[in-house]
Amino acid sequence: MRPVVRSESRSTRLTYEARLLAGALLVALPALLALGVVLWRDETTHDYALALVGGVVVLTLVLAFELRRRAVYPLRTLSNLLEALREGDYSLRGSRARRGDAIGEVVVEINTLSQTLREQRLALEEKSALLAKVIAALDIAVLAFDADGFLKLANPAAERLLGAPFIKLNGRSAKALGLEDWLGAGGSPIRERSFAGGSGRWDVRRATFREDGRPHELLVITDLSRALREEERLAWQRLLRVLGHELNNSLAPIRSMAATLAKLLAVEPPPDDLREDATSALEVIGDRAEALARFMARYTAFARLPPPSPRSFAFGELARRVAHLEQRLAVRVDAGEDLALEADPDQVEQALINLVKNAADAALSTGGGVRLRWQRRGDCLDIEILDEGPGLPPSENLFVPFFTTKPGGSGIGLVLARQIAEAHGGSLTLENRDDARGCIACMRLPA
Repeated sequence: MRPVVRSESRSTRLTYEARLLAGALLVALPALLALGVVLWRDETTHDYALALVGGVVVLTLVLAFELRRRAVYPLRTLSNLLEALREGDYSLRGSRARRGDAIGEVVVEINTLSQTLREQRLALEEKSALLAKVIAALDIAVLAFDADGFLKLANPAAERLLGAPFIKLNGRSAKALGLEDWLGAGGSPIRERSFAGGSGRWDVRRATFREDGRPHELLVITDLSRALREEERLAWQRLLRVLGHELNNSLAPIRSMAATLAKLLAVEPPPDDLREDATSALEVIGDRAEALARFMARYTAFARLPPPSPRSFAFGELARRVAHLEQRLAVRVDAGEDLALEADPDQVEQALINLVKNAADAALSTGGGVRLRWQRRGDCLDIEILDEGPGLPPSENLFVPFFTTKPGGSGIGLVLARQIAEAHGGSLTLENRDDARGCIACMRLPA
């Protein structure tokens, strides 16, 4: 069966200008016919009537063409304006834009649209330029791959990482760059790999975005080795500073007493009090050696803290037992909810003993008191030890191992307590109280 093809009407095939001209002529046609009939019935000669009708017809055609030109010209102007907008040229403006006129209203709206699009494109270009500068200034490698895994964008940090300029990397596949497995989902974000620009540990983050309707992959690679090395260096500096201070405190009197004994033994004849002086010097050397041995034992115990062995226990009972262990002053216990905590009771008890001891040391210096309280907040248990001491000292080394502001202090109590809290997935914070003088230590553990 052959398809039926509908023929288009003549008005559909004609252009807008032709239809406008035909319409103008059709409007004038009745008047021309009436004029012809009047002249034909009049007594004027036939030639005169034909000449008059011919003149009227020519004038009508001239006016019709002029009408078409005047009607089409604004439309062509509007067409040019819209074509400029389509091409992205927002600088053209239509003239004779005025309200109250059909064509003028359209010109006004097109001019307004052009200005709006121009401002939006300018804002977009400024934001794009800012984003490009930010990405270029980042010390983090940023790479974009298309849906087929081919590189489409790389910032200077990525160029340094891959050891080549973008002009040589553009269009290369993730497999050729050694990044194919990093584009896959899942796995730990921390990876180890060697590149042309360096090797070490990298934090890999992925994201997806769309461009021209197609999915793209964004790969952000952060070098962790440099930051870890810097943190390690700072940690060693702090630790060695404290270790050096402790060792000097012990070695200085030992060295001094050894020099004194050497001088005494070199005297001939020996003085009468040689035995007494030697005994005193040896006691000093022994005391300092024993203190140094205790210091090293504390260091070993801190460095070898075993992982927690969780089991269920009644926290309220443990808290009250810790409070009773402090004999120098009465620790007030504000009993909270009686709950069973799933944690290592030995380590939690040791952490609380250290915190209560520190709070008691601070409170004894001012004659204040110590309170122990706990409260369950959501999925966490907040354990707070409040003292009425002088408050926190102005120091950033409170959690530095072996740093202490107390005479005879070990400098590991707070560090050990925080290490125990973090080993259980919790945290330990110290801050000055708002309601009174003193400090509040808050250990948060998963409940």
